[in-house]
Order: sequence, then structure tokens, then C-alpha cells
Amino acid sequence: MLKFKNIVNTIKKIPFLLSFVAVIGIIIDYGVYQSENFEQKLFWLYIITIGIGILANIFRFFYKKSIPKLKALIFDVLFSIILLALLFHHLKLYNINFLNDRIWLQLGTFIVFIREISLIDFNLLKEKLNPAQLFVLSFFTIIIIGAILLMLPKSTHNGITFVNALFTSTSAVCVTGLVVVDTGTYFTHFGQVILIFLMQLGGLGVMTFASFFSYFFKGVSSYKNQLMLSDMTNSEKIAEVFSIIKKIVLVTFSIEAIGAILIFRSLSPSLIPDLNSRIFFSIFHTVSGFCNAGFSTLTDNLYEIGYRFNYPLHIVIAFLIILGGIGFPIIFNFFKYLRHLIKNRIKLLENKKAVHIPWVININTKLVVITSSILIILGTLFFYLLEYNHSLANQPVFGKIVGAFFGAVTPRTAGFNTINMASLQAPTILLIIFLMWIGASPASTGGGIKTSTFAIATLNILSIAKRKTKTEIFHREIAAISIKRAFAVISLSLIVIGLSVFLITIFDGEKNMMAIIFECFSAFSTVGLSLGITSSLTDTSKIILVLTMFIGRVGMLTVLISFLKKVTHTKYRHPTEEILIN
Repeated sequence: MLKFKNIVNTIKKIPFLLSFVAVIGIIIDYGVYQSENFEQKLFWLYIITIGIGILANIFRFFYKKSIPKLKALIFDVLFSIILLALLFHHLKLYNINFLNDRIWLQLGTFIVFIREISLIDFNLLKEKLNPAQLFVLSFFTIIIIGAILLMLPKSTHNGITFVNALFTSTSAVCVTGLVVVDTGTYFTHFGQVILIFLMQLGGLGVMTFASFFSYFFKGVSSYKNQLMLSDMTNSEKIAEVFSIIKKIVLVTFSIEAIGAILIFRSLSPSLIPDLNSRIFFSIFHTVSGFCNAGFSTLTDNLYEIGYRFNYPLHIVIAFLIILGGIGFPIIFNFFKYLRHLIKNRIKLLENKKAVHIPWVININTKLVVITSSILIILGTLFFYLLEYNHSLANQPVFGKIVGAFFGAVTPRTAGFNTINMASLQAPTILLIIFLMWIGASPASTGGGIKTSTFAIATLNILSIAKRKTKTEIFHREIAAISIKRAFAVISLSLIVIGLSVFLITIFDGEKNMMAIIFECFSAFSTVGLSLGITSSLTDTSKIILVLTMFIGRVGMLTVLISFLKKVTHTKYRHPTEEILIN
């Protein structure tokens, strides 16, 4: 009996191992030049993988312990039909014209891989990885994989060094946008597709996608994994974990789809005559915008001739940046409020009594929206006044307003630029550094210390100045732990940035000090704006920026939590003493 179980367990691993090899085959297919004979071998690898994938689904159906839930079973049946159609067509058993392209075979293979990997129980807790460690490790892993993919022969036109590949991969995964090579001319179409995937994975988090696909195919998840993910998604209720993840993925792809359509409509066919190229441009810049990455296929970013006066394009990208940086909890809270208003409006039309629900818009949403609005409005106003006769001088009045608005939005961790960065005034540079440091909002695709951190710190300072013992807003008291975290994040951010500036001045001392400071703030806050020194830095300075971007994305506090052991015995109090300050 035991021998039979071992045989069954071994058989169950075959589809995953085969699909894993097939995915490597897909990467080789696109990334490496090969002979016609090798291409034929890859073709049969895809065919066998799909065939084994179909058999594995049938096997799970009849093997009681592996039968998936009803929802997952429906998808299994659907995908099995699609995979069978692919198999029949490419084996010339049945002809379906639109499946002729090899890409459909590769897509089917990839679906089998996702299906198989979603069934693996990695038993996260048994590996003694806490949520912070898993979060840090997921980003580190995808950065290394990204660097390897970018070094493939077909990823670039003339090859790339490991340091530059690592820098670009880190910049994409950490959704920064700092570049050491020109994205549009240095990377091939395949290399740019890799960047899209890296930005998307980095923007939403690797674990979000992994958990979504796992739940999507299984229809259920273990209680232990739900506990793990509730910590990672900051969910108060374990039951809501996968609901939140599904909403995040759905909202992201919905907003990006709308953004891509709007960007596509803003493009002139005279600039990009080829339809497929316009579609790719739209998708690339939508993902880059919503994920607050700041990568562009244009050499001079959005300041490129032909695009610098395309105000509809600038406005669409600016709002993608805002939506990506506002945070998913805020978006979900607004949906909840909108649903509440619609329900009450329907009740009133039906002559029924409206239902009052207190605090539909929660304190977190109010604080983030107010802080973000103030920063955008004041940032736009100051940018407009400071740059009116400088970087915005050649723009019409409407263009100056759009340029100032974009200039206030993009430092909030996006990295796009519609003006010449070299022509900025010193006060404007300081304003951008300040906006970059604050960054986006919590649980968003952006970086920085976050708007809520800045708001809480400011409110606490005002409370101390007013000699209040509590920090309050909207008739609510802010928890002491939130204030502690806010000041810890601020202190750690300045330490990391200060250390980065110090080290880069050692290895690139000839560079302008303001440019170095600007670069380090941009890297830590995962913004991507630069005063033009990134590509000319030494390899050592690039590695320093890589570490700065990584720490800025995962958070220095998260890194410390992942390494320091949690103190469990805290049910005691020492005598209180006041320390002299100021």
C-alpha cells in the first residue's frame, strides 16, 4: 500500500516537472537563437507537456483525494477543452485556422505550468519563513530571474553586462524607472515584454499573483497559508484574504485595460504607423504608469519630440499614476461607498427608508485622500509658479497647467517626465525631492515613506506643539503603534538615503552633489526621475543604487522585521522615565 502511494506521488510530480522544463523551453525559444532541429524538439516538448497536462486533470478527477472544488473543476474542464483543441490542431487531427501560430501552443504550455505549480503545497510555515521574509525573498528571487532573462541573446540588440541587467531588473521589479541603458533602443521587443512582466509582478507583488493562481485553480487554500497571506495583505479577517487578492488583480487589469485604450486613442498614427506597435506602446506605458514604474520605450521619455505636447497622453498617464499610487484599500473603500449610495438611492426611489451606515469612508481613506490632494494641489501650484518661465516656457497656458500637474504627480514614485529635467530650477528640484520622499500611499504600487506616514508624523508634531497627550483626527485617536511605525519609517528612510549618498560620493566624487542626492532619493522612493547621471555611474555606485531601490521597495522596517526575532514576552511594565529632548 505504501509503495502504491509513493508511485502515485511520483506520478503527480511529473506534470509539474515537465511543464517547468517546457517553460524554460519557451524562454529559450524567444530568448536564444537556435537551429531548426532544436525548434522541432521544442515543438514536441510543448505537445507532450499539453498531453500530460490533460491526462493529469483526468487523473485528479478519478483520484478522490485530488478532486478539486466545483469552481476549480469548471476551469479545469474549460482549459482541458482548449488544450485538446490545441493538441488536435498541431497534430493535424483537426484544423482550426486561428491556432496556427506557435504562440498558442506556448500559451497552452504555460497554462499547464500555472495549473501544476498552483497545486504544490509549499508549506510556508514549515520552512520557517515569516511573512516579512517571504515578501523580501519573493522580490529578490524575481529580480535575479529578471536579470538572467534580460541577459539572454534575444533580449538586447548588442548584449548587456550583468550589473546593467541587474540594475534594470531591480528598477523594473521595484517599479523605480531609473535606467542605465535606453529601454526603447537597447532592448528588443522580447526584452521589453520581459520588462512589462517584471513591472507587473513588482507593482502588485509576486505573492499576490502566486496566491491568486493557486486559489483560482484549487478553489480553496489551507488555513496556514491564509494566516500567512493575511499578514502580507494586512487583512483583518482571514476569510477576506483571497477575496481581497482577487479584487486587487481584477481592479488592476480593469484599470490597465481602460488606460491602454485611452493611451491608444491619444496616439497619432503618423508617429507610430504600425497598429501592433501602437498597441504595444499603449500596453507598455499603461503598465508602467499604473505600477508607478516610469519606464518608457521613448529615448527622452514623454519629453520626446512628437509626445511632449500630447496633453491627453500626459493626463491619462498622470491619472494612472494617481490610481496606482492611491492604494487598493482606498479604491475598495470608494467602491463600498458608491455601492452604499446606489443602494440608498434605489431604496428612496422605492419609497423605502435609507439605511445609515457610520464610517463608510474610513479614517484611513480620509487621511490618505486629503494628504494626497494637498500634495498634488500645492505641488502643481508651486511647480507652475517656479517653472512658468523656465521648463514650461515654450508651452501654451493649458500646457503649462498640464505640465505643472504632471510635474507634481510624477515624483509620487512614477518617474515619467514631460519636461527637460536639466532645465529645472534649484527650488523645483528641492520640491521634487520632497515629493519623492513622501511618495505614494500604503498598499499601493508606489514607494516612498507613504502619505499616511507623513500625515501621522505631522499630526503628532502639531499635537505635541499644542501640548496634547493624544494625537487625534476626525474624532478618532491614532493608535500609539501607528505613530511609532511612522517615525521609525521616517528615521530609517533618512538613514538609508544618507548612507547611499555618502557611499556614492566616495565612488563617484566628481559628480554633482545635488544630482547624487536627487538620484538616491529617487532610488529609495522608487521614483525613477534623474538629473542625468545614472548611466555614467561606476558599477559600484550602481550596486549601491540597486540595494537602495530594493530596500525602498520592500521597506527597511520589513527587512529588519524579517531578520530580528519577535519578542513574545511583553506582559510587564518597567518604571517610566522621561528623557531630555530639545
